[in-house]
Amino acid sequence: MYKDIENYIDRLIEGSTPDKPLWNIESILEGKPLKWNYIDGCMITALLSAAEITGERKYSDFAERFIDFYVRDDGSLLGYSMENYNLDDVNEGRVLFDLYRSTGKEKYRKAIGLLREQLEKQPRTNTGNFWHKKVYTDQIWLDGLYMAQVFYVRYQKEFGGGDYSDTMSQIRNVRRYMFDENKKLLYHGLDCSKKIFWADKETGLSKNFWLRAIGWFTVALADIIDYIDNEENREELCGIFREVIDGIAQYADPDIGMFWQVVDQGGREGNYLEASGSSMIAYAMMKGARLGVLDEKYAAQGKKTFDGICKKYLKINEAGELNLGGICLMAGLGPDDNRTRDGSFEYYISEPVVENDAKGVAPFVLCYTEVKRQLADK
Repeated sequence: MYKDIENYIDRLIEGSTPDKPLWNIESILEGKPLKWNYIDGCMITALLSAAEITGERKYSDFAERFIDFYVRDDGSLLGYSMENYNLDDVNEGRVLFDLYRSTGKEKYRKAIGLLREQLEKQPRTNTGNFWHKKVYTDQIWLDGLYMAQVFYVRYQKEFGGGDYSDTMSQIRNVRRYMFDENKKLLYHGLDCSKKIFWADKETGLSKNFWLRAIGWFTVALADIIDYIDNEENREELCGIFREVIDGIAQYADPDIGMFWQVVDQGGREGNYLEASGSSMIAYAMMKGARLGVLDEKYAAQGKKTFDGICKKYLKINEAGELNLGGICLMAGLGPDDNRTRDGSFEYYISEPVVENDAKGVAPFVLCYTEVKRQLADK
């Protein structure tokens, strides 16, 4: 099975060019203009991890060719506009650190500086957290912690003197305001102004627990803990990480190990076991156990989830090609002119489910690299 996965990864990169990646299904379906984006960033992050664990230069060489297409010599980025203040646009910047280190290309360093400048100017809520985007006034989304904070920590570690206080404050606020003490789960979004239509008028919280949002947050914590070099900060993050993983673990399907699109409503009509969020949780579990942060039982639980994804959603089509299905294409909250995105159960299960989108493929590949590490340690 694992050899088939490597062949699947190879097919995706061999069939992709920087301007037409097979894994950016949103771009393919909606004809979105070519630009620097987080979906590609997720896939390139996964390919660099695959290069590290397999030793295969084809993955890192592809990553460099891909990113080169989007980063100009002056460090500007194709299709990027700082004025959008979109945290999603920061995510792909995390790969620039590795490429700058391996190639020494100054344009990567300049692009890192450009994205750091965005964070310097990013609007903030009254809690001090970044707005998710300019169009999402006063809103914190779990997604944004992955999109911005992993990059932010890497910047502070390598160029910012190791001051992680801003990141720590923003993560503490997510735990303080978005964690449900009874369900032990994190809500998707928080409107600090409590004005947007989807928000509870007393708490500002969205209505439900969306799997991929929690997945983004767990991956952010796993990766930040791996990078951060301040022991006091690291231990505090480890405590939050353990709490979040212990919380969501109880909602895993007992047979297959996967998680539900709306996490706490497993078995409800229309709900489904979703591949991208399940992959993210599985990766965070396996990596956390490998780092010695989580109980060793999570190495096995993450592996069970990964195997469940393979069993349920990794299928061969009529052309003999392997494809990964069960991936929610997208989900969000608002804005005001899009009231279908109201955070309801009905909304989350209504979004399209697709194959081979990088929001699912990338964490699946990251899971695979953790499985490879497990096998190498035996």
